[in-house]
Amino acid sequence: MIKSRKMSLLQIKKYGNPILRKKAEKVEKIDWQMRILIDDMIETMQEEGGVGLAAPQVGVSKRIIIVKDDIIPLVLVNPQIIEKSQKKISGEEGCLSVPGIVAKVKRAKKIIVGALDEQGKEIAIKTDDVFSRIIQHEIDHLNGILFTDRVSFLDKLKLKNKLKELEKNASS
Repeated sequence: MIKSRKMSLLQIKKYGNPILRKKAEKVEKIDWQMRILIDDMIETMQEEGGVGLAAPQVGVSKRIIIVKDDIIPLVLVNPQIIEKSQKKISGEEGCLSVPGIVAKVKRAKKIIVGALDEQGKEIAIKTDDVFSRIIQHEIDHLNGILFTDRVSFLDKLKLKNKLKELEKNASS
């Protein structure tokens, strides 16, 4: 973390904003600007009470995610799922970019993720259950996918009016 400056809260982009549907660009270099973005994303996630945040959610089309951990937030740059279990589990998800909506989504129970940390060092993480779900959710954001895209057809029908309202508010 860069300690010599006051961190900034970033604006969360809401459902309907085109950046949420765009595939994020690979981070080529982790320089001071990327570190500032990472610090601001951590601050924003914590302030908003989120458990994860992807750069596109704050209007930056870069492949960076932050995931809440017990000790310090986990920073994953250019994350990729290397392996995932065949076993899937269903669980409720919500999203800072899709406020007021919670729905069940099926995801792989276990995953192995490869990424760079905020220093540019290669890391691999093997995880399961809730932490696995959060990472998968955030990586989806990097690919222009929202959790509402992964809900059952019936749930999607139930959410249709709420999503239209969010979309209308995003464009106004």
